[in-house]
Formats: sequence, structure tokens, C-alpha cells
Amino acid sequence: MIQGKAQPAGKEKIYQGLILDEVMVKAVQQGFDVPSFIVKIKKDTTFYKAFKTLRLASYTMYNDIEILDKKGGVKASLNSITHQESVNRCRTMKVVREKVTGDFYNRKKEYQYYTARLYAHLFFTQGKICNESNIVGNVTYKGTTKYEEQLRILIFNPGQRIKGIPGIGENVAIFEQPTMRKYKFYLSRQMYNGDDCYVFTAKPLPQKAEDVVINELRTWIRVKDDAIVARNYSLSFHTWFYDFDVDMKVKLKPVRQGLVPYEIYYKGNWHVFGKSREIANFTAIFSDFE
Repeated sequence: MIQGKAQPAGKEKIYQGLILDEVMVKAVQQGFDVPSFIVKIKKDTTFYKAFKTLRLASYTMYNDIEILDKKGGVKASLNSITHQESVNRCRTMKVVREKVTGDFYNRKKEYQYYTARLYAHLFFTQGKICNESNIVGNVTYKGTTKYEEQLRILIFNPGQRIKGIPGIGENVAIFEQPTMRKYKFYLSRQMYNGDDCYVFTAKPLPQKAEDVVINELRTWIRVKDDAIVARNYSLSFHTWFYDFDVDMKVKLKPVRQGLVPYEIYYKGNWHVFGKSREIANFTAIFSDFE
């Protein structure tokens, strides 16, 4: 990493390992603290916490899930509106409207597809669930819950080390060596939906693109309060046993309970040895937070 003042590297200006745009070069010259910003990015848990905070709030949710065939046609889908009610640290959910096509459910009205099961596990509530929190800590999980939690971390907290997933755990730790040296990191300043934001981007070096899990990670951080207002990312990994390609776009906003996502767009292509390939898209939109 190059220390000291911003220096040219071709057309790039590098400072403390970050490639800066012209606006940020001037900010550094005026005293912007790059090392503190990097530490903040490395230790950030607010994005994952925002998803956990959804479990503490009352809101209406629009759900659209499509399971696709190999040619891109829709072979099963769910389109619904649900409402979650959170009272005295207990949450319940009711289905306001639902339309299903294809074999989205089996005869027992269980989810036929893994993406649907994951979506339901993340966002739907069966019965009454109480005493949850949005604390992000070191929790030990076992059995099926363990693998669901690992997958949640991979998707909703990219960049953090994950234990127990062969070939992936260390490869997603982009802020730790040796994975960190496979990436370039960019910092710019842009307007996003009317907010003045720092934009932090991680992209693999061209010669390392086949060796990494995170193909791109871009985060918009509001200047006035350091709140994450959006994140786009692309993940992929390919082995003989399993492979996946996932793209997500997430927008966030503050509500009374804390920062929460309000728009999520997902495209995923998964395959595990011995099972059929699953290609799915989903859109989740949250509104009417109380």
C-alpha cells in the first residue's frame, strides 16, 4: 500500500491502498481521515444488522419470486403482499394477498425450491415469534440452522470471513490477507437519491477474477451520518460439488427501530451436486413502517 499523499499511478490517485477520484483527492488534502474510514469499512456490521432489524418492526411487504427454466421462462412463481406486526417484542405475519403459479408449493403447501425456502426463512413469519434482537454477535449454530446462517452471512454480510463453507470462508474475507491483495479498492464521492455519499468499491484484479468469490462490492455511505443507503454486489463460486452466481441490489433507510432495507433485487443461479440447478429472481419491497 502506498502511504503518504495521494500519488499518481497512470490516471489513478492512490492513498492508503484506496484509488481516489478527484473529489476525494481534494478531501484528503483538506484532512479527510482515510485510515479511519478504512477501519470503519472493515468493521462495519450495519448492513447485516439492518436485515435483523426487520424482525423488530411492523411493515407491509411486497414479494415477487420467480423460478426460471434454463431458457429463462418462468416455471413457478409467487406474488404476494404480507403484513408483519411487531408488538411487545413479538412478531406475527398475515398474508394479505397471494398468487402462485406452477409447482411453487408441493401438495403439503411446502416450498418446492431452495430459494423460496431461504426467502421465507429470511422474511416470512409462521405463528408468533418473540424475544428476538438485532444484535450482531458471535453466535454458535448447529445442524440446518448453521448452514442457513452461513448462507445468510455470505449474502447479507459480504466481505466477512465465514467458517465451515469449504473453499469460500477465507475467500470472502476481502479485508484480510491473502484475499485482500487480490483486489483493488476505490473511493469516490457522488450523489445518490439526493444524498451526498461516499462510494466504496471493491473489484478483483483482472488476473485474480477466477480465484475470488466477490466479483464486485459497492457501497453508498451517506456523508452526514455514515449510514449505508445502498449496496450492490456480485458473488460467484464454481467447484465440482457446487456452484453459484448471485447478484443483489439493496437500498436502505432509517426507521424508528434503526436502519432497514426497503428494496431488494436478487438474481441467483445455484447448483449442488445431486440436485437440479435452480435459477431464481426475487424482488422484496418494504413499506408502511410503523
